[in-house]
Amino acid sequence: MRESAPPVISARGLTKTYGAGASEVHALREVDLDLAAGELVVLLGPSGSGKSTLLNILGGLDTPSAGQVFFEGRELTAFGDAELTRYRRDSVGFVFQFYNLIASLTAEENVALVTEIARDPMPPREALALVGLADRAGHFPSELSGGEQQRVAIARAIAKRPEVLLCDEPTGALDSQTGVLVLDAIQRVNQELGATTALITHNQIIADMANRVIAMADGRIVEVRTNTRRLDPAELAW
Repeated sequence: MRESAPPVISARGLTKTYGAGASEVHALREVDLDLAAGELVVLLGPSGSGKSTLLNILGGLDTPSAGQVFFEGRELTAFGDAELTRYRRDSVGFVFQFYNLIASLTAEENVALVTEIARDPMPPREALALVGLADRAGHFPSELSGGEQQRVAIARAIAKRPEVLLCDEPTGALDSQTGVLVLDAIQRVNQELGATTALITHNQIIADMANRVIAMADGRIVEVRTNTRRLDPAELAW
């Protein structure tokens, strides 16, 4: 990560409201954020603090009520539907708490669903090898553990070689030992592919593996800190 390089993603004045009048909810309030090339950022905060809303807007899954988002200098918030679809397809990998694998397809076939529409994909088996599952390519989701299924989901997300990887509670449904394996896969993707990575978690311990930690509350960023040393997932004190 080069500090002098322009940010891959910039957000300025992001505001998101739902409803109106007495039922109006402010999910985001004037959020400014820059994500640098190749960094790993952890977003912390309680439920309702705006983390997922922010990630969804940065990933082109949602639009703000006000404010701007820029990706590599282009204004995402000015994109039409077709441009946003292309951005999500070509440039962003998503990993969620629930794996969303297709039960009737093998691990390799689940990953291949993405590579068939990507502009410059890696072979599905290469993506699976990157997350430590080269030997499980022919297995169906029902034959895989929860952690293995989540790593297949990560392989699927990164097989398109995205510039940005967005992870929303990727270890939320896993025990600590399995969670470490999933975090290790995310770290490898971040370091070996150089994907700018943002990871939402409730678990403050995970913050120690990040370049930067961003704390949110009530729709605002309330603290930003930089780790002087990133811990490997195996070093995290669960």
